[in-house]
Amino acid sequence: MKKSIVCLSFLLVFSLYFGRGAYADEIAELKAQVKALQARVEALEASQETVQAKQTKTDERITKIKTMPSILEGINISAGATFVVQGTHNANGDNLDRDREDAGDASYSIGLGFEKEFEDYGKAVITLEAGGGAGVEDELKLFSNVNADADNDENIRLTEAFYEHYLKDLPLTLAFGKIDVKGYIDTNDYANDECTQFFGRMFKNSATIEFADNGPGIGFTLKPADFVDANLVLADADSDWEDMFDNIFLAGQVSLRPNLFNRDGNYRILAWINDQAHTGWSDSSSTKDNGYGFGISFDQGIADNLGAFIRYGWQDPGQRLSGLDDDFSLEHSWSAGLQFNGNIWDRDKDVFALAIGQVIPSSDYKNAGDLNAKNEGHFEVYYSYVVNDYLTLSPDIQVIWNPYGKDATTGDDAIIVGGLRGQVDF
Repeated sequence: MKKSIVCLSFLLVFSLYFGRGAYADEIAELKAQVKALQARVEALEASQETVQAKQTKTDERITKIKTMPSILEGINISAGATFVVQGTHNANGDNLDRDREDAGDASYSIGLGFEKEFEDYGKAVITLEAGGGAGVEDELKLFSNVNADADNDENIRLTEAFYEHYLKDLPLTLAFGKIDVKGYIDTNDYANDECTQFFGRMFKNSATIEFADNGPGIGFTLKPADFVDANLVLADADSDWEDMFDNIFLAGQVSLRPNLFNRDGNYRILAWINDQAHTGWSDSSSTKDNGYGFGISFDQGIADNLGAFIRYGWQDPGQRLSGLDDDFSLEHSWSAGLQFNGNIWDRDKDVFALAIGQVIPSSDYKNAGDLNAKNEGHFEVYYSYVVNDYLTLSPDIQVIWNPYGKDATTGDDAIIVGGLRGQVDF
């Protein structure tokens, strides 16, 4: 562009010098072209300056965004879905069309978790859940049912929302908010997760603990050494966020890890109290007594591919929570089992496990109703087949004898439940 202006200028000078007035029109036209070209050059230069200024501002904004702290930075998101199909033989529920009816049903649950670490001093956790279907549980009348994952509530709800703070001067962790008290007591490495381990409720947690539902609470974890820790949890017993200190669930657990056989193991002793209104079996007018109990939960590695667990619980036999649909109460519950790792048969991530146990009704309940109140027995075996990093399939079989203590009106034969669980993790 600049070369064109120079050439035109040269021609203009040449014309003025040699053509003088003879070429006045041509000279005027050349002058106009020179001015037009100069205007275009000035416009292009101004445009280039504008582009450069905009680019500079864009670069500054990008730099500012990159250096700006993000609320999403460091958030870990987890998601999972559990699908269960079960069929039962010799069902004994009150709502059956005929005695000892066979039934088949399905259920599902989904969970979405958000977790954010705050440097080395704290953590925030939020969990959302929803589900559908009761499975075969509503076709069975038992002291302890067969699908701990059944969640017949399709509304997405907030199940946990708490902040956890790590004290630096003490080996103490403090958590408060909407919490799950089951994360503090009666834990077990081999029997505590309905999405990956046993289906049966009595193998997830002791049937003799009157847990508070997820609600407002505060939890403490003290770990003075690697081989010992202690948990204490205080929660609203009826989980209604009203008059919290009128109804308290208080529980504590001490865990020892003695490293027996040079392998990991946990030996837990726990106790709890639930001071909601309880009704006495021998005196129905008594509605102010507390419920309380204690228990143990052990798990121990025995060999490279073998682990074992045992759990026991006891609660006051003379009381039951007032206003519950359950018309029974338990006094004892025990379970024991083995877990085999798939390394034995060249399936590193697979698991085969089995467990047996009993739930034992209270003597006061038995005497008050003049009932059989036999000990209800449970046996369960499952195999977890890891299809890939995201999908695990688990066929499962449960056998229950003396269902409902042999006091169900629609049958007391042994019940067999077969099921298949699909666990999808994202």
